[in-house]
Amino acid sequence: MSSSSSSHHQTPDGLFSVSEIDLSKLSDKPRHLIIERNRSCDEKSLNELAIGFSPRLFTKNHETFDHSDNVPSPCQRSGINTPTSPIWDPHPILTQAWEALRRSLVYFRGHPVGTIAALDNNNNSDDKLNYDQVFVRDFVPSALAFLMQGEPDIVKNFLLKTLRLQSWEKKIDRFHLAEGVMPASFKVFHDPIRNHETLIADFGESAIGRVAPVDSGFWWIILLRAYTKSTGDTSLAERPECQKGMHLILSLCLSEGFDTFPTLLCSDGCCMIDRRMGVYGYPIEIQALFFMALRCALQLLKPDAEGKEIMELIVKRLHALSYHMRSYFWLDLKQLNDVYRFKTEEYSHTAVNKFNVIPDSLPDWVFDFMPRHGGYFIGNVSPARMDFRWFCLGNCIAILSCMATAEQSTAIMDLIESRWQELIGEMPVKVCYPAIESHEWRIITGCDPKNTRWSYHNGGSWPVLLWLLAAASIKTGRPQIARRALEIAETKLLKDNWPEYYDGTHGRYVGKQARKCQTWSIAGYLVARMMLDDPSHLGIISLEEDKLLKPLIKRSNSWTL
Repeated sequence: MSSSSSSHHQTPDGLFSVSEIDLSKLSDKPRHLIIERNRSCDEKSLNELAIGFSPRLFTKNHETFDHSDNVPSPCQRSGINTPTSPIWDPHPILTQAWEALRRSLVYFRGHPVGTIAALDNNNNSDDKLNYDQVFVRDFVPSALAFLMQGEPDIVKNFLLKTLRLQSWEKKIDRFHLAEGVMPASFKVFHDPIRNHETLIADFGESAIGRVAPVDSGFWWIILLRAYTKSTGDTSLAERPECQKGMHLILSLCLSEGFDTFPTLLCSDGCCMIDRRMGVYGYPIEIQALFFMALRCALQLLKPDAEGKEIMELIVKRLHALSYHMRSYFWLDLKQLNDVYRFKTEEYSHTAVNKFNVIPDSLPDWVFDFMPRHGGYFIGNVSPARMDFRWFCLGNCIAILSCMATAEQSTAIMDLIESRWQELIGEMPVKVCYPAIESHEWRIITGCDPKNTRWSYHNGGSWPVLLWLLAAASIKTGRPQIARRALEIAETKLLKDNWPEYYDGTHGRYVGKQARKCQTWSIAGYLVARMMLDDPSHLGIISLEEDKLLKPLIKRSNSWTL
């Protein structure tokens, strides 16, 4: 789950390119098939922005986007010009999943504005904690489901309401948060005496640990782009308040400071993993979302005086960030062997071990976990520290945003197939692998009773991640991976009443503190099924690769061994 509530005061797809795949031909192909990748009609290189913003991107008066990128496809299906694959026979749980999702709708003054985190009426605790709220990150799969279903109004309402909340005064004790911070969540408060409804938002002041949600602003930008791509309606993104909201979010991330890296420095608990789990520093989830949000913003920002300045900053940061992530966060068999052989205490710009990582700090498990063919972006890289854990969300977003090269994307999927039991097991998908335990668990989590080994965020299995796995599988031309995972999930999800997460090394058991009827578990399943039924849906959440971001020198090619 996410953080909690309380506060008061009331408001260029193409810059990189996704492979266009004939998905109708993929289902029975061997996994080593050669996929033809074509440059799509809406692919635009970063050069066009760096060289004074090509007029092809915008109309003469700079008021609209390139319409070729925003023309909705038939039936409001928005995609990457890929043929629709054969539709599966409807599974009986689909109808019940949609009914459950609609029951979770939250209304504000008569209009739907989001979905509640969970509708667990059977929970023994009277304290609902923050599960009765609308979370920004939790609503994303619900929003995608409604967009794919051709019901965009709720998404538009959500985007506008959270944007209004962004402008509120944000204060924790005597400290004021930055203007651009987006809320972690909000709830509708009904005053029965005045018969009046107001919104109450949480920017982290009520969250466990009092941590502001770094990911909320990124998800908001990504969702705004998904709405624009799905509907073809550019007017929402062009509104002055939406342009200002993006400017505020991006100004927070692109401001100059003491940083020597293009990555974002974050505290523990600032994203989906919202408790102390050793992800402080430069977590892969935040870096991948940051990268994707920057790319989405390039499509949505208007190149007026302020917008052009921010866009130029984005272009520079994307080049630096893509190089940094692909070079220093990437791990495969060759790179693991290189780290194993690192020399330490190197000085000057010629150093190979640039972060002075001590080889003896490599955990024993990683040597067995790393397959001959495969690789992944590790969890964190900072001075003298590499977190070798595998995190699902960050790696899937890396594929969808093209932060990963085509070869790295293939390697990530190779890893998932090679380590199926560890990462998928009896309920997809592990939020991270492996679990931390014993003395390490005591030190890193502070003896957190909720994050015990193989539970919750410490190696738990989260059904919501199905939609990210499905999107990454389809994009890399391997939908059979998602289909196999979905078939496993369908045997248990409805029977277990849509739990928040599962426990155990293989995800066999319903989580010990998992809420039932968890909305994003329902929505994550629906989005995964809808994308597999109609792969053209992938286009609303997937970006295409920019050829200019391909590294000139590849650090390793273990996937071709």
